[in-house]
Amino acid sequence: PNSYPPPPSFSHIAKYSIYISVFVFTADKYDEQQEIMFIPKENRIAVFSYLFKEGVCVVKKDTKSETHPHIEGPSNLEVLMLMKSLESRGFVRVTFSWQYNYCYLTDEGIDYLRTYLGLPAEIVPATHKKQASRPEMREREEDKYDGGRPAFRGGGDREYRGREGGFGRGGGV
Repeated sequence: PNSYPPPPSFSHIAKYSIYISVFVFTADKYDEQQEIMFIPKENRIAVFSYLFKEGVCVVKKDTKSETHPHIEGPSNLEVLMLMKSLESRGFVRVTFSWQYNYCYLTDEGIDYLRTYLGLPAEIVPATHKKQASRPEMREREEDKYDGGRPAFRGGGDREYRGREGGFGRGGGV
């Protein structure tokens, strides 16, 4: 009888592909590895309390600056890294424009900072406070002059230019 050779076994190829993918994964992981930055607790509390009080934080993309212009204590790099950490956890929404990070506190971030700072539920960020009602507007022009003078000269459409028009667009003599 005709005996055909057994089909080739690809098990040895699969083993090598697994080893290669693991090696590539570890090599990529090694390349993407970042250094851990330790931030002193008093600086972290200063940044978090400012962010909770205001509800927003503006951070310039400047790693060399020694201080943050609005927060006393931490460097600009520390504030930038804390905002990056809060963004990765979903506590802050960041908008980047013209080399500035605009960080907005989310509802989850408010809850997290409230528990981290040990604040009561009555205290809310400035962005969540109800604004006082606006003062009354000035009197309108019609009220001042008893409706005798219109807001612009002329009674209808384009009458303020005159009957003959100008030199452009079909006007003139």
